[in-house]
Formats: sequence, C-alpha cells, structure tokens
Amino acid sequence: MTVLVAYVPTPEGDAAFVAAVEEAGRRGGRLVLLNTPREGAPVSAAMADEDAVRALVARASAAGVDVEVHQEAHAGDVADEVVRVAGAVDASVIVIGLRKRSPVGKLLMGSTAQRILLDADRPVLAVKP
Repeated sequence: MTVLVAYVPTPEGDAAFVAAVEEAGRRGGRLVLLNTPREGAPVSAAMADEDAVRALVARASAAGVDVEVHQEAHAGDVADEVVRVAGAVDASVIVIGLRKRSPVGKLLMGSTAQRILLDADRPVLAVKP
C-alpha cells in the first residue's frame, strides 16, 4: 500500500504530512512525499528545502514508515500533477491539507484541493491544521 501526500511547507502541509505518516503506518505501506515546484519558477514558496525534507524523512522513519520523495518540477496545474503522480505510484490514498477559504475566494481563485477531490480516481483524505 502506498500513501501519497501533497506537501507544501505550511501548517496545512504539516497537518497533511502527519496524517499521511499515520495512514501509512496503519496500512503498513510506504509514503510518497510529493513536493513539486512550478516548472520555470525562479523561486517557489511550495518547495521545501533540503533540511526540511531531511527532517520530514527522519520523522517518518522514526514512526517506522519508509519515504520516497518526489520534487520534480511540474508544468500546468498542481492538482493535475498530484492526480498524475498518484496514478504513477499506484497510491491507495492521497492526503492533502486544507486551508480555510471563503466561498467568494473559492469562486474567484478556484481550489486546488477541490480539483484533487473531484478529479482523483482514488480516496482522498483531506485534513486541516
């Protein structure tokens, strides 16, 4: 069993990571950590630095969970990339973090989480910090 976590270095991303480690431990499977910057972006707030990734891997290892890290840049929409990687690694569940947004904010800006929930062909576990 493989658990995919879509991680960004935010409180929402940290909540998703904690839930994903617990889920992988329960399922006796591995964890795939997807932290993907937009292709061609000179700087990306979504990208976790090496020290942060090492700390995440150490936290998962301490819980007895093997981690595979994917940090390749993506083109297009991040929701499409999450769904694509979930299929490529044959994830049994996708774990995402949610942030509070107003209905108007969702309407105007869209919601990556909503797109993942609607487009994924496998279960999605959505958590809040």
